[in-house]
Amino acid sequence: MKAENKKLKKALFPLIAGSFLLLGGCATSSGFTSVLSAAGEIANAAGYGEAGAALNAGASVSKAMEDITPENEYYIGRAVAATILTNYRIQYNPVKQAYLNKICNTIAINSANPEPFNGYHVVILDSSEVNAFATSGGHIFITSGLLACTNSEDAVAATIAHEMAHIQLQHSLKAIKTSRWTSAGINAAGAAVAVAKKDAELANTMNDMVGDVVTNMVNNGYSQSQEFDADARALTLMSLSGYNPRAMLDMLSLLKSSQAGKTGGMYKTHPSPEKRIANVNKELAKLSLPSDTTNFRTARFAKNK
Repeated sequence: MKAENKKLKKALFPLIAGSFLLLGGCATSSGFTSVLSAAGEIANAAGYGEAGAALNAGASVSKAMEDITPENEYYIGRAVAATILTNYRIQYNPVKQAYLNKICNTIAINSANPEPFNGYHVVILDSSEVNAFATSGGHIFITSGLLACTNSEDAVAATIAHEMAHIQLQHSLKAIKTSRWTSAGINAAGAAVAVAKKDAELANTMNDMVGDVVTNMVNNGYSQSQEFDADARALTLMSLSGYNPRAMLDMLSLLKSSQAGKTGGMYKTHPSPEKRIANVNKELAKLSLPSDTTNFRTARFAKNK
């Protein structure tokens, strides 16, 4: 029996070594990820927990290094969006939704990424909360409470441009990749303990990725620097599509007054309006601003308010 154990360990050693080479960043193939995962399962089934732990660690890091394709981005974003909709109802208003999507399409076609895998889509959430969300792949959610605060089409465009900027800057994907690397680190640490203690027990990784992203995005929000970057990109998107970038200040001022003394909504997931206003003013000073054509859209906005 001992001889058989030695033979099996010798057979598994190259794979174990390979997994730790992966920890140094030597592999990017999704096929190799599958090989490592399968080898880990075989090792665990054979009763070699330490070998299985090491192989799973390699698989986790390899997975973290894989590129996320536009198709992956869309389906991950759709899964996150579906999770968000377990907490919010969609407001059924086809006319207003079509109006918002026209604004969105105008901004999109003038951007550097006009056509993600399945396009951009805006949906209204039936909530008095003043908030907006965007998930990877082109999904944008705006609450009816936020829309009620707007006083012009350009202010609505500012909100949509901000959320589109999060998508184009791949902020949610960065959260996913961070989650993968965090999982990989935990798994690698667990593997080291398993080898040292001959302990076969190791927590599963990556299973709750979507849930983690929802928690980070909705409950914790993006980082302050990401919010500032999204505002800056939004100003450029607005300018390129003919909207007045100064309307971002109008939107933020409305948010400031509507959220005074409150802790939910955008205060929960964004820097304070005061900080964003200061940052937007800095960014506006860098732009060559177009002529203000807001008045040409006044009647259209009033019709769809």
